[in-house]
Amino acid sequence: MSQHDQSYIEKFQSEDTTYNGWANRATWNIALWINNDQGIQSVAKECDDYADFREFMREIDVLETPDGVAYNDSALDVDSLNEVIVELA
Repeated sequence: MSQHDQSYIEKFQSEDTTYNGWANRATWNIALWINNDQGIQSVAKECDDYADFREFMREIDVLETPDGVAYNDSALDVDSLNEVIVELA
């Protein structure tokens, strides 16, 4: 393997694999909507944690963000979304 190839591999492996500082795009997208949409934020402010928020959204038949990310996506970093909810209080 050439020095150039080795440098490229090392750079690729060391790069941040998060999405705008979040665990993944789905988590980022939900946090974005919670923090920037007045209606969604007002719902989130009334919730104790992300599970509570997700359940409320399910009860009103809103299962995903306006961008199409499911509130129950299995890839979500729920701990980070719990922090988003707590910080709104």
